Amino acid sequence: MTAAATFRAQFPVLQQVAYLNSGTEGPMPVAAVTAVRERLERDAADGRAGRAYFDTVLGLAAASRAAYAEVLGADPSEVALTGSTTDGLNTVLGGLSFAAGDEIITSDEEHPGMIAPLRLARMRHGVRIRIVPFDGLAGAVGPSTRLIACSHVSWFGGKVADVGGLVATGIPVLLDAAQALGAIPVDVHALGVDFYAGSGQKWLCGPEGSGCLYVRPDRLADLEPPWPGYATLGERKTVDAELAEGTGRLDVGFPAAIRSAAALAALETLRAPGWTWVHERAAALAEQLAELLAGGGLEVAPRGRSTLVSWRTTDPEADVTRLAAAGIVIRSIPSAGLLRASVGAWNSEDDIERLAAAAAAR
Repeated sequence: MTAAATFRAQFPVLQQVAYLNSGTEGPMPVAAVTAVRERLERDAADGRAGRAYFDTVLGLAAASRAAYAEVLGADPSEVALTGSTTDGLNTVLGGLSFAAGDEIITSDEEHPGMIAPLRLARMRHGVRIRIVPFDGLAGAVGPSTRLIACSHVSWFGGKVADVGGLVATGIPVLLDAAQALGAIPVDVHALGVDFYAGSGQKWLCGPEGSGCLYVRPDRLADLEPPWPGYATLGERKTVDAELAEGTGRLDVGFPAAIRSAAALAALETLRAPGWTWVHERAAALAEQLAELLAGGGLEVAPRGRSTLVSWRTTDPEADVTRLAAAGIVIRSIPSAGLLRASVGAWNSEDDIERLAAAAAAR
């Protein structure tokens, strides 16, 4: 069995369908399911109380924080545990101080998970939200701009932001990494961004309700924890206590042991063959799909070196239903008139060829 086949075999759903919707929810590996089952059985048998249990929960959280940090290219002290990409975006947009007249620049290809927090910032602070073309963000910065908030990889069709250009403006940068973390190589230190919010359930194949947020250390003091909890405070848990050290003070909620166990198992499944292999294989398969679709006469949306491939269609919802009946799972983006396939290293060449043939037979 080849390395690709061995890796693929760890995702049971792939035995049933050509699953190409990881940009929504990644396929869950067997190891994650096993970890959840074992954690539940242990909690049921031993209870969820006492110092030993508490230490276990915190130990799992620390391990998952370290695992996320590895994928981010960060130090664990720079990472908060969240429940989603949007949790991270809310943490930043809700924690920064803005004044009426300040401006946040965003793109015309943002997910509602970004748009909703931006809307709240406008309502709460009187901030101006300026929407510009995805490819023109850096050039749109003006004297009132206080933040650039956009996707690292556009969820529409896989275009990749010019992060270097954004950082070069000198304006703080918040990236939505929902379609980037786990999908493409990421090194937040090399990128130079201020804030980076990612999901655990998409390209990292973890449980729903998981995610992470990177904050550059020199920007941490600029964030007032918008939903303070147990982890927010230092040793003295009083109203006049100092904030805890590190980005962990921005953790969203108490870290669930089941969530941490599943996330760790999924991350280890991806880490085992090497992140370079995972990223390169996914990107190569996505490029192959784009070429086959274009060769079949379909209009492929502009994209970068990413794992998303979208193409135009007159009835996206009908095509999703038609392809599902053929055992091919993708999604539509009706507002843009697009069908979107999310290609992972777990996919096979046969998945790609089946989808291209079925799409061309519209």
